[in-house]
Parts: sequence; structure tokens; C-alpha cells
Amino acid sequence: MIADSLFLYHSTKGVPLYEAVKDYFHDKIRSGALKPNARIPSENEIVAQFGVSRMTANRALRELATEGKIIRVHGVGSFVARPKPSSTLLEVRNIADEIRERDHAHTVRIELLEPCRANAVLQEEFGLPSGARLFHSIMVHKEDGAPIQIENRYVNPALVPDYLDQDFTQQTANAYLTRCVAITRSDVEVEAVLPNATECQRLDIPENEPCLRLKRRTWHGDDVVTVVYALHPGSRYRLTSGRI
Repeated sequence: MIADSLFLYHSTKGVPLYEAVKDYFHDKIRSGALKPNARIPSENEIVAQFGVSRMTANRALRELATEGKIIRVHGVGSFVARPKPSSTLLEVRNIADEIRERDHAHTVRIELLEPCRANAVLQEEFGLPSGARLFHSIMVHKEDGAPIQIENRYVNPALVPDYLDQDFTQQTANAYLTRCVAITRSDVEVEAVLPNATECQRLDIPENEPCLRLKRRTWHGDDVVTVVYALHPGSRYRLTSGRI
């Protein structure tokens, strides 16, 4: 029955068979018949179910994954992707606020909170002398229990001397810093990267999953307040330009 309807769709609309298979799953996902994390049939199951070639089944699944509709896990299977939350690049947002605006629960795990010495890269970023003291924190932010961001942050202690004394499970570093220091400007860089083994473990993702890394530097007057590297798994997050 399904195979007959696909062939009819293919013949009357001039749609390639792989597109017909893909549209079938698109409709199931869009209607809610297949919910986030639901298993998608394997290539062999699609071949048997729809009467198409393995090549057709493979292309349909590959394009669904490229479009972010499903996640393919090698050796495990394919699953409906969770809708990706969005963040705007044009404003300094508190990730906890973003998550709560979606009616989801925000939690954070503190991985590191300690003083450090600026290396050559950080000296240039902050405009500080060699060996200058900084504060360093690493936190993993979660949305409904799923890690969506590693926040790797460096802070200028001259502007925020009490940073290390805060309980960042009760307030985010972003919220604390914007309350303590008036941010006068910021710059943002975004790039696609492959995470290292530690980052994969913290985000609970496979080693070959691409991530988005956002580097944001903020100033108070002529002084850099903080430099933060925010790493997001590509399958769970997207960044938008927002509105001016």
C-alpha cells in the first residue's frame, strides 16, 4: 500500500523516489506521528517497506540527516532530531533565560572555576601583559537534561574581583557579569569545528559530530571584561542573526 502510493506520487508529480521516501518521513515528523528521538526505519527496512533500492533508501536518509530532521548514529540507527533551539548573535543573551523562554528546564554542571595565567593568545585578547592573572571557568549548560553548550570563559579579575566566589548553579556567569559591569560593546566570531574527546564526553555526542563554536569578547570602555568560547553540538543548536 505504501509502496503503491509512493510510486503513484513519483509518476504523477515527477518526484524522484528518494524524494518521495523523504517526503513521507517529513510528513510523519511534521504531523507528530514520529516524535523527537523516535526510531526511523533502517535502510534495509525502508527497502522492504517501500519496495525501493538500497541506494534510494540511503539517499533519503542522508538528506533527512543533512536537513537536520534526523540524527544517524553509526551502528545504532536513525532517530528523529529534537527541534533546534535558536540564539541571536546580535545581543548578549543569558542561556538560562533562552531555555526558560522555551518552557524548558535549565541546569548547569561546573567543570572548572579557578584562577589562571594568560597565555599568548589570551594576552592579546585582553590586551594584558605577559603572565597576567585571569579567572577561568568551564560550565556545561543543559536543556531538559541534554547538554547544549560548553561555556569556556576567561574573566578580567580587575573588573570582576569576586567572580570565583559565586555559585553559578544559582545564576549564570552571563547574568552575574552583566549585573556587575556595564557592557559597552562586544564582538562575535562563529566557526564550525570538530570537538575533542573531552568536549564530546561533556556534550554526550559522538566524536565525528560537528559543533558550532562561538567566541564572544565584551568590553567595558577600553577594557576587556570577558572572553568566552561557547561550544554547541550541531545537532541540537543553531544561531540566527536576530533583528536589528
